Amino acid sequence: MSPQTFYHIPPPGVDPAKLTGALIVLEGPDSSGRSTHIGLLRQWLEEQGYAVEQVGLKRSNLVAAELEKAKQGNILSPRTLSLFYATDFYDQLENQIVPALRAGFVVLADRYIYTLMVRDIVRGGEPDWVESIYSMAPVPDAVFYLMISSKTLVDRTFQAHTELDYWESGMDCGLGRDWFGSFLRYQRKIRQEFVRMQRKYGFDVVNGNRTIAALDADLKGRIQQVLARKEKG
Repeated sequence: MSPQTFYHIPPPGVDPAKLTGALIVLEGPDSSGRSTHIGLLRQWLEEQGYAVEQVGLKRSNLVAAELEKAKQGNILSPRTLSLFYATDFYDQLENQIVPALRAGFVVLADRYIYTLMVRDIVRGGEPDWVESIYSMAPVPDAVFYLMISSKTLVDRTFQAHTELDYWESGMDCGLGRDWFGSFLRYQRKIRQEFVRMQRKYGFDVVNGNRTIAALDADLKGRIQQVLARKEKG
């Protein structure tokens, strides 16, 4: 783990000194290529002899199914949506992330608390309250935000999906009745908030407009340096 192990306080019963693994986070909008690169990184790390645990959004055994079901109705309030995702995160923290770090695993996170906080703030959440929700989150050893242009995002979104997603288009935010226009405005707000958050949390912004091979090589090189520093102590 990083020198500052938790953002404010560790969860009850967790000894930071015993978390010997590494937490690597990939952030970025939908269709930015995160999941593709997480899969490539996992395969590469396992080939290097590392044990790997993978986590992400809506993967909690406790609430993931209920969260997905609730989102289908398009009626969740911003506060309810926020607390749903926070519950999903903390269940994974307790049952997957902390045990894996304690066992010396590399934990790959396909998005992390930054996406959750950015979404909440864009939906009107008070930043101090939003950040307090995740006060027990471990500080990652590395965070890479895949920054892609609006044109690339639109192209990739329509290549991957036949229609826009209600939530990823920000239709609940009252940005407009036109889904495509709302999508562009919402994603612009998300990017602006990520820029602000990057200044505060200091994660790496990576050019995500490149080919899969070029970005994969870049990420592997960066992660190799992170793991080498950890092994040197």
